[in-house]
Amino acid sequence: MEYPDLSTLPVELQEAVRANGSLNVFRMMMHSPALAPGLLTLGESVLRHNSLPDALRELVIVRVGHVYGAAYEVHHHEKAARLVGLGEEALAAIGTGSAEKLSGPEAAVLAATDRLLARHTLDEAARAELLAFLTVNQLADLVITVGYYQLICDFLNTFEVKVEDRTPPPLGEEPV
Repeated sequence: MEYPDLSTLPVELQEAVRANGSLNVFRMMMHSPALAPGLLTLGESVLRHNSLPDALRELVIVRVGHVYGAAYEVHHHEKAARLVGLGEEALAAIGTGSAEKLSGPEAAVLAATDRLLARHTLDEAARAELLAFLTVNQLADLVITVGYYQLICDFLNTFEVKVEDRTPPPLGEEPV
């Protein structure tokens, strides 16, 4: 699928793409100019205002990417996961769904992510296990994070979004 010609979009959408580093996912998202602004706002909230600890948030995102076979998502969020402290053993475990090399909370979040992806809900026992170390706010954010990244991975896979062949510019700068 070809990327839309960004020069044909309203200025505010062009600026939104630039503000998000002109990454391919955001460029491709402009095929839906009416929905893209809301999707960008939700994505920003999931990343910046999530009550989950950063490492658990990234664990969820990378796991969803692996389950969906979304190489783009895995590529970008494995980098983020490393920055927030997930090591190579943890990333390998997340990729396979094995909890062997994970801490108790990480293993529980991995299992909950897989349950949500497979069953679309968490039963009382799974909720209780998570609420032993998460707040209700964090549990809600975990479920929202899984759902948001399912949507993004569906989009990435459907539109065959490729990893950028360049390093994206810093936020707000025009790509070269």
